[in-house]
Amino acid sequence: MTETLLEVKNLAKHFPIGSVGLTGRPDHFLRAVDDVSFDLHRGESLGLVGESGCGKSTTARAVIGLHKPTAGSVKLEGQELAHLSARQWLPYRRRMQMIFQDPYASLDPRQTVGSILKEPLTIHKIGKPRDRRLRALALLDAVGLNPRYLNRYPHEFSGGQRQRIGIARALALEPDILICDEPVSALDVSIQAQVINLLKELQERFNLAYLFIAHDLAVVRHLCSRVAVMYLGRVVEVAERDQLFENPAHPYTRALLSAVPHADPAVEAGRERIVLEGDVPSPHNPPSGCSFHPRCPERDRVGARCSSEAPTLIERDGGRFAACHLED
Repeated sequence: MTETLLEVKNLAKHFPIGSVGLTGRPDHFLRAVDDVSFDLHRGESLGLVGESGCGKSTTARAVIGLHKPTAGSVKLEGQELAHLSARQWLPYRRRMQMIFQDPYASLDPRQTVGSILKEPLTIHKIGKPRDRRLRALALLDAVGLNPRYLNRYPHEFSGGQRQRIGIARALALEPDILICDEPVSALDVSIQAQVINLLKELQERFNLAYLFIAHDLAVVRHLCSRVAVMYLGRVVEVAERDQLFENPAHPYTRALLSAVPHADPAVEAGRERIVLEGDVPSPHNPPSGCSFHPRCPERDRVGARCSSEAPTLIERDGGRFAACHLED
């Protein structure tokens, strides 16, 4: 087992909604993230997958301090980060950086590429102006862009090139962890493969740990060594990549994987497609017990326990973690 860099325990993020009562507090909350736990080791890639709206991006933003957690713990090599102020967070920004989903919105259109790449170094008072310029040139080269692009503006680049600039900016402070929030979902398919291969190359070169959020399970299988599956703000299964894809334990994971098409038409024709009932419940008013039980095709095998008792994410066979009464 490699060194544990990041430990997330019982993380929750609830957003207030509705009117404020006589107490001055909101009367309702949207439970975007509710009791999420996982860890991340040095040099590994942990994939975080699930349907849209399940809380993946909110989890990432709470981990990196862009959202203040409602409850829970986020530790970087044993140091608690969950309740630090913005000023206290500053030295830890060098250890964790984020690659955002939209390369068109995540770059300042009024700054040149050089200014964008030098800004983190200026904020953290790293090097002199000449050193920062040399570092910016080296970053462009590392992500496969011509260093002569330093004086251009973001609107002069394609989407794939902009995302490479975003990756270069995230690498500027030489972090240990990169949080990748669907970094290829806004790109053309042909460009996605180039960016994914770049991320793999950078991980090997700099020994980076990735928390990789994605919808595309094929990308997750290619890049990640472990996978965590989220449903309605909770992690329902965590397992090694091959273990999860070949023998999923949770009914939701099985349904999710059954929706992934296979390249071989003969194999695709013989596969079972698990179609879930109804829609995803609202995180404003989640169901009692197991949050997946209203749609679960296996709930009749367990009975009333599914609707009355929330399962705990505990270790099962072979280092797999699953939150399901079927596994008890």
